[in-house]
Amino acid sequence: MLVTRQQAIKEFLECFGVSDLSKLRILEIGCGSGGVLKEFIELGAEPSNILGIDLLYDRLRIANVNLPNSFLAVADGQTLPFPSYSFDLIIQFTAFSSILNQSIKAAMAAEVMRVLKPGQGFLWYDFIWNPLNRQTRGIPLSEIRQLFPGTQRASRRITLVPPLSRLLIPSFQPFAEELTKLSFLNSHLIVWIQKPY
Repeated sequence: MLVTRQQAIKEFLECFGVSDLSKLRILEIGCGSGGVLKEFIELGAEPSNILGIDLLYDRLRIANVNLPNSFLAVADGQTLPFPSYSFDLIIQFTAFSSILNQSIKAAMAAEVMRVLKPGQGFLWYDFIWNPLNRQTRGIPLSEIRQLFPGTQRASRRITLVPPLSRLLIPSFQPFAEELTKLSFLNSHLIVWIQKPY
């Protein structure tokens, strides 16, 4: 699952002209323990240019150990503690699907666009559907369009449905890889949302 996701991230970044992450100021909304930000460092991001926010202090304590040279803060995505036009790239990986209130999601989307520099991108990776977890609600592309009006978007379904992945990958990895080619069996969307100039 991670390999497929990392490949899609690389393809999306290259497609939209993001070739050198080391020069970009990057923010993750809902960074948790810092796993995704570590992936971006492995892709070439400069740790001192990375910022992450999360509401859960316990997760950020772990992130501080994992990312000692990055800036991490307890913050609410509805009121980001940064000036407008602060970031070259913003990412969120399964944070929005954990928010069940539509007005909170809309406020977060507006804040993302406020702190993102004109012409730059917001990389989204989140559930389209997740029937086994009532704490989350999948977000279809139509809702993403509503949350980010006036932006350009490119999207792709990825990540084989996790219960199926867990069942197949230990013993039948080639079969699982073939199933990922059937988009209806993929549970997540990766989306590039580009802010206009």
